[in-house]
Amino acid sequence: MSANQNKVAIVTGASRGIGAAIAERLGKDGFTVVVNYAGNAAAAEEVVRRIEQAGGKAVSAQADVADAEAVRRMFDSAETAFGGIDVLVNNAGIMMRSPLAGADDANFDRQVAVNLKGTFNTLREAAKRLRDGGRVINFSTSVVGLKLETYGVYAATKAAVETMTAIMAKEMRGRDITVNAVAPGPTATDLFLNGKSDELIERMAKMNPLERLGTPEDIAAAVAFLAGPDGGWINGQTLRANGGVI
Repeated sequence: MSANQNKVAIVTGASRGIGAAIAERLGKDGFTVVVNYAGNAAAAEEVVRRIEQAGGKAVSAQADVADAEAVRRMFDSAETAFGGIDVLVNNAGIMMRSPLAGADDANFDRQVAVNLKGTFNTLREAAKRLRDGGRVINFSTSVVGLKLETYGVYAATKAAVETMTAIMAKEMRGRDITVNAVAPGPTATDLFLNGKSDELIERMAKMNPLERLGTPEDIAAAVAFLAGPDGGWINGQTLRANGGVI
């Protein structure tokens, strides 16, 4: 029997891309998975179906992470359904690229609302409600290290997430709860590939010494390590899962 059996994991933004890959991997690893989504119910249900077809257990849960009350309700319903929550994966996020000179207020406010406030909303609930021995895995980006042009607001929200990660790890003292972040580099998701020329994709793939883009499964493997029994001694860290680009 898996060490993760009877453990419950909430994965935010899990209806597609990296989030869906994480949900499926944790389902394979024995977790009961709460597949959170903001708007695309059909896609979330498809992820649930794939997890169940592979022998796992999953349920979908609608909540915009930027809405504190919706997040609270999602935690409530997970506790009611499964008796408690062991793992939170804060994957939900948006990226709107623009030079700082051209970034409008709506661009700034939306990224802060989802990436920073959204992460805060789920961390606040997790800090109070996660079972002892639990795990929190937040999402940053390797752009925090690379500092690429046009990513200013996005990278700023993620740098804030890295800081909250390290501080929450200390605040969980005495409860055997680890808090870490994963910072992907360029990863082959629809979100990343859309609107980019083949030449640009090829160039970005060659940036790291392994000379390929990451896959959603690569990122899911890093999350699974941190969520599983082998990741228990890693705490307060940001793991850059990017093939060595920085």
